[in-house]
Parts: sequence; C-alpha cells; structure tokens
Amino acid sequence: MKVKVNEQYNFDVELNKNRILVNGTEVEVDSRPIAEKHTHVIYNHRSYNIEIVEENRQNKTCTVKVNGNIYGIKIEDSYDQLLKQLGMDTAQTGKIRSVKAPMPGLVLNIMAKEGATVTKGDGLLILEAMKMENMIKSPADGIIKKISITKGDKVEKNDVLIEFN
Repeated sequence: MKVKVNEQYNFDVELNKNRILVNGTEVEVDSRPIAEKHTHVIYNHRSYNIEIVEENRQNKTCTVKVNGNIYGIKIEDSYDQLLKQLGMDTAQTGKIRSVKAPMPGLVLNIMAKEGATVTKGDGLLILEAMKMENMIKSPADGIIKKISITKGDKVEKNDVLIEFN
C-alpha cells in the first residue's frame, strides 16, 4: 500500500504477518497498545507515543499525534491503485463520466443498456483478456448515456466503453 504523510512524504508499506517493509526495507518495530487509540512504539531505540486523533475509514485518512506532533495520513491500498489504473478513481469528484477498458481485450458480452439506471457494482460487460473473462462493473450509481462498443469488438487499454449522464 502507499502511505502519504502530510501530503508531502510518500512511502510504500507492505505488511506480512510479523514483518513490516517500508520502501522495500524491513523495519523492526516493538509496539504495545496503551489504551483505545493510544500505542507506545519503540523504533531504532527511540520511544514514541502515538494517538489516533481522527479517523475516516471511508476516505482512508487519519490524523495521528506522535510525541505531540500532528501528522495527516492518507492510505492507498492495492484496490485504490487498481481503480486509479482503470480510470475509475474519480469517486472524490462524486461523478463518474465513463468506464474505460482496463486492458486490451475482446468484448464477449454487454449486459448494460443505454438509458438504464445502474448501481455501483452492477455488471456492465465481460471483457476477455489473456484468455480470462473479466467482469467490468459499474464504479458508481448512474444512468448509462452511451455504449461505445458492441459484442465482438476488440478494444485497447483506456478506450471508452460506456459513458454516464
């Protein structure tokens, strides 16, 4: 996952059972919970008192206080990164304009119809890529304005497949 601190510092963080990798380097941390939203951490022979001041799970953000200093943290997991690659990361704007092909492939089936109302997660079409069938789902609630492809079409990555009102 990617972690951004104070909209300035970026870190790649990987958690594997008892191991923490930060930017590819293993980090040894000894932590003990003190109370709800309070933890004591020892890192590099230094002591840190950490308090979660504010947490927004929906936006994957939080504000933490470390030894009295405030830090804003934003977490982007592998799903967020995939949505960004697919061009479906516009949830912050509140309005989805289109669904683009996440990869080159062949349109096997189209379940959506122009003018139809869809909800987030509804199956729109099936795209075959590398001999695998991929269900392309609606990234948000909306009304389908235009379907730019037909069954059997070959598409390239980032081709617009479906447009929303």
